Amino acid sequence: MHTPETTLSRFVTGLDYDDIPADARDTVERAFLDTVGVTLAGAHDRAGETTFRTDGITPDDAVTILGLDTERPATQRALHTGTASHALDYDDLAWAMDGHPSVTLVPPILALADEADATGRDLVTAFVAGFELECGLAAPISPDHYEDGWHATATFGALGAAAAAASLLDLTTDETVHALNVAASTPAGLKRNFGSMTKPLHAGLCARSGVTAARLANEEFTADPTAISGDRGFWDLYGPDARDDFTFDSERWALREHGIHVKYYPCCYFTHTSIAGTAALVDEYDIDPQEIEQIRVRVSQGAADALHHADPDTGLEAKFSMEYTVASAVVRDRVGLTAFDDDAIGDPVVQRVRERVEFEVDDDLHYDSHQAYVHIDTADGSYERVQENPPGTHDNPLTDAELRAKFDECARRAVTAKTADALAAIFTDLADCDDIATAVRDAAHP
Repeated sequence: MHTPETTLSRFVTGLDYDDIPADARDTVERAFLDTVGVTLAGAHDRAGETTFRTDGITPDDAVTILGLDTERPATQRALHTGTASHALDYDDLAWAMDGHPSVTLVPPILALADEADATGRDLVTAFVAGFELECGLAAPISPDHYEDGWHATATFGALGAAAAAASLLDLTTDETVHALNVAASTPAGLKRNFGSMTKPLHAGLCARSGVTAARLANEEFTADPTAISGDRGFWDLYGPDARDDFTFDSERWALREHGIHVKYYPCCYFTHTSIAGTAALVDEYDIDPQEIEQIRVRVSQGAADALHHADPDTGLEAKFSMEYTVASAVVRDRVGLTAFDDDAIGDPVVQRVRERVEFEVDDDLHYDSHQAYVHIDTADGSYERVQENPPGTHDNPLTDAELRAKFDECARRAVTAKTADALAAIFTDLADCDDIATAVRDAAHP
């Protein structure tokens, strides 16, 4: 029977590394490097560390954090690593699936890498299979799905994780159909939990679901063949009453057409353009924070839906606060990881500016628009700027040096400089690695 599930499964099982355009492969290698870095740091953040600790695990080295040890079940490793990868909200995103793709794909891939005896090329192929499937599944019901309160990272991510795992385990097309339809019964993730430790848990849960679904299907476990597309299936229940038709062209790569945006700031992406625009005004006009009377920010409805912590008490809440992040852009040289330490939130200079920040929705902007209008009033005058995009978009990516600096900022919170350098070398040239599990172990324990 020809169904969307079979179309997608044939793509996943038929995909070969050499089929993937070279620029798309480069994007994926950069995504692996970035995600490994933020995962290492995230394992020592409260959400990441707690998830490990509840199962009696200490995230004390790269092998454990990245889920490449063999003492724990693969499903448990996917949960731990997935949660750590999203703990800092510093990981990448893609508007084609309205969420964070790499934290749904890298953790399950790494969790299965040892048993699959995976090469770097295998990892890239599995990532591409999962990413393209996530975007294909999202298209008929996005952005309505996100607007209705679902965290798309968790929902589409469970299916993408299953596809990546199916690719790595070399499942047949029929087995992959079952894996996807098993995974269709697992998606969850509420935007209401943004600003809490449960948001990063969403990534861990979907990574675990994907590994579970693929391993079950590999053992002849079955599911309804149209649990995604059928009556009262995933699309019916998670999407709007009227949805777009499903179309999937394996020759139109979402990785090339829409790409992946790498975060330059460790907070909700809907704040990034406003941070960049504010920082640019402050630098250009040498604005003194003490002279600011008011800051007005105008953004998309998507930002208003995601950012509901005007007066945050914790670093997690601050990541979802337009007011706090914009104030930090005024006061601090860089809105980096330390800006979201809990003891940084009460900085009186930042708080003075935060109280003067207002943001509103521009109804003329698309729901997911990056654009931000920033207007600053001071005792000496008024300044305004329209910022179209934040740093690090797919069309204007971070330089290799900027990406590596971000990796080092994160990785060196968890491992030595020597280990960070060795890991960077592995993931920068991922396609050249013949045995990813052994390579990471050697880097962690030279």
